[in-house]
Amino acid sequence: MCIRDSLKTILHRIYGRFMTFRLAIRKAINHIFYEFTYEADTHAGIGELLEILGSIINGFALPLKDEHKSFLRKYLLPLYKPRSMLNYHPQLCYCIVQFVEKDPALSSVIIQNLLRWWPHSNSQKEVAFLNEIEEVVDATHSPEENLSPVAAALFRRIAKCILSENFQVAERALCLWQARTFTEFCRDNLTICLPILYPALSPTEEHWNQGVQQLSCGVLDLFKQIRLSYVEEVRLGNEQKRVSSQAAEQKRADNWRRVEEMAAANRAAPAAAPQGSPPNEETLNEEIPNEEIPSEEMPNGETPSDVAPEEE
Repeated sequence: MCIRDSLKTILHRIYGRFMTFRLAIRKAINHIFYEFTYEADTHAGIGELLEILGSIINGFALPLKDEHKSFLRKYLLPLYKPRSMLNYHPQLCYCIVQFVEKDPALSSVIIQNLLRWWPHSNSQKEVAFLNEIEEVVDATHSPEENLSPVAAALFRRIAKCILSENFQVAERALCLWQARTFTEFCRDNLTICLPILYPALSPTEEHWNQGVQQLSCGVLDLFKQIRLSYVEEVRLGNEQKRVSSQAAEQKRADNWRRVEEMAAANRAAPAAAPQGSPPNEETLNEEIPNEEIPSEEMPNGETPSDVAPEEE
C-alpha cells in the first residue's frame, strides 16, 4: 500500500512540475481507462489514477476545453460500466462532481449515462448510483434548467427504485427528498415528477418493508405541502387509470376465454360427427343417369367411339 501511495505521489508531482509531460500523462491514463473498460476489467490502480485526475480536473481553466469534455464522455463516464465499479466509486464520484462544478451543463450528460448503464441485478451498485444522482443534483447550479432534458427519464428510474423489492434500494431512493436541492428540483418540475412518482408512492399493494411504507407516506405528505390541489388531481387521474386498466384486463381475459371455448368446440366437433365410408364408383353411377352424361363430339359430328384407331 505504501508503494502504491508513493507511486501516486511521484506521478502527481511529475505532472505538476513538467508541463511538457502533461499531455502524454493524460493520454496514458486515458489508454488505461479505455483498456480497463472495454478489454480487461482487471486493474489494481484505477482508484489511485482517479485520485490524481481529481486534482488535475480541479485545476482545469474555465471555460472547459472540448478536449476535457471529450475526456469526460469517452473515458470517465464508461467507468460506471465494469462490475468492479464499487471499488473505485468514491474517487470516480469526486471527479464527476468536479466536472459538474466546472460546467453545470454537463450534469444532463452525466445523468443520461448513469441511466444508460443502470444496474438491474446488483442492489449495492444501484444504491451507489442513487448516491451519485444526489451528488450531481446537489452540485448542479439551477438544476431546473440544466436537468430538464432528462427529468422525465430520471423520475421514471426513481419510481422503479421505489418499487424495488430490495428495501435498501427503495429506502435510498426515498431518502433523496431529504436533500434540499433535490426537493427544490422536484418542486420546480412538479407537473413532470408527480404523475410519474405517484403510482410508486401510493401503490395498490404496499411494500413489504414497514420503513419503506413510512418513507413513502412522508414523501407524499411533502408533495401535499407543496401543492395539495395538484396532488388530489393526480390522485383522481391515477384512480381513473387504474379502473380503465382493470377494465382492459378483464376484457382481455374475456376475449381469451371465448377463444379457448371456440377452440374446445372445434376440437369436439369432428369427434361428434358420424364416420361414414366414402362413396364408391357404383354409387356415383347410380346417382347420375347415363342419358345425362354428356359425350364428347368431334368437330364433324362423330363420337370418339366411331373413329377408327390409326395404324402404326
